[in-house]
Amino acid sequence: MAEFLSDIQTLRRRAREHIAQGAVTPGYHADRDTVVKLLNEALATEIICTLRYKRHHFMAKGIHAEAVAAEFQEHAAEEQAHADRIAERITQLGGAPDFSPEGLATRSHAEYVEGGSLEEMIREDLVAERIAIDSYREMIEYLGTKDITTRRLMEDILAKEEEHADDLATLLEGMGH
Repeated sequence: MAEFLSDIQTLRRRAREHIAQGAVTPGYHADRDTVVKLLNEALATEIICTLRYKRHHFMAKGIHAEAVAAEFQEHAAEEQAHADRIAERITQLGGAPDFSPEGLATRSHAEYVEGGSLEEMIREDLVAERIAIDSYREMIEYLGTKDITTRRLMEDILAKEEEHADDLATLLEGMGH
C-alpha cells in the first residue's frame, strides 16, 4: 500500500469529525475566509461581465452586428454559468455568495463600460476579459495545492476567459483593427 495515503481507519475517523463542515475536511489547508472573499470578487466580476455582454448583445448595431451580437449572447451565457459555479463553490466552503447589487461594481475586478460603437463594445469586453485572465491567474497561483478543487474551478474558468479574449481579438481583427 502506498505510504503517502492515510490508513483507512484514520480517514474514516477524520470524515466523522466536524461532519457539519461538509466538503471542508481537516485536509483543507487554505484560509477559507480569504478564499471565499476572492471567490466573491470573482462572482462579482462574472456578474458584471454577464450584464455588460447582455447590454452589448441588445445594443449591437451596424454591418457586423448580427454575428457580433450572437457572440456577445454566447459569452453572456458562459459568464452566467461561471457565476453559478463560483457561487456553488462558495457555499461548499461554508460561505455565502454575495449577489447584492450594493457594491457589485466595486467588488468586481472588471468594469461595466457600455461602449458607444460596436468596436468600442468589443474593445471594452476584451479589456474586461484580460483583467479577468490576470486576476484569475493570480488566484490560481495563490490557491496552489491548498485548495485544489477551487484551483481547478478557476483554471476551467480561466481557460474559457482566454477563449473569450481570443474570440474578441478575432472580431476586432475582422473589423480591420
